[in-house]
Amino acid sequence: MPEIELKNIALLIDADNASHSGIDPVLTVLAELGQVNIRRAYGNWAKPALSNWNKITHRFGLQPMQQFDLTKGKNATDIAMSIDAMDLLNTGKVDGFGIMSSDSDFTPLVTRLRQDGMIVYGFGGAKAPEAFRSACTRYIDIDQLIRTAKSGDAESPAPREKAVVDAELIDLLGEAWKASRRDAQGFAALGEVGKIAGNRSSFDVRNYGYTRLSDMFEQIPQFQVERREPGNQLYVKRLR
Repeated sequence: MPEIELKNIALLIDADNASHSGIDPVLTVLAELGQVNIRRAYGNWAKPALSNWNKITHRFGLQPMQQFDLTKGKNATDIAMSIDAMDLLNTGKVDGFGIMSSDSDFTPLVTRLRQDGMIVYGFGGAKAPEAFRSACTRYIDIDQLIRTAKSGDAESPAPREKAVVDAELIDLLGEAWKASRRDAQGFAALGEVGKIAGNRSSFDVRNYGYTRLSDMFEQIPQFQVERREPGNQLYVKRLR
């Protein structure tokens, strides 16, 4: 039986603007897309601020990319990352990207990569500019991702810290439900609802402390989740 070819994923890290403690869960998330064969961390490695990144480069197979501060107030790291991303895109050998940063300067880069059909996951802070978050296929809050990863296995019954599911997200999910194919009882396939919501927004359930979309829907009183045989298929219906 022939082996399935793994997708080739590139992770580019703005080490000046990203937390080193998120690297493990970030790599775990990117494993959903394929094999993270390219792992580059950019910054001025002479700076004491990057000492924590320096300690984990070998452990996680990160390639340090030195960028000197040539001019005060200018970030050479952003430019170097963007150039390398375009070079990787032009080789035709990369199937997706992870951009680890909260810097809005990467918004044009992410937009360009997606125009070429690339999946781009962004990883940064909750307060990253909306333009950058929206440009990504998925944007994931690293701090929430770390908390979720530390809370234990996805099947564990132990309580987790959850972020508030706001009205804007409920509306997004509701619009995705309305755009999905529904049966006579008003139920739509959960996978289809999630796909439509993902196409309309860069939201990810991990930003809210969940590991699965079904877990989130089951905790939102405005929706009802139903499991059906065969195959324990999941369906969702908006109640109000």
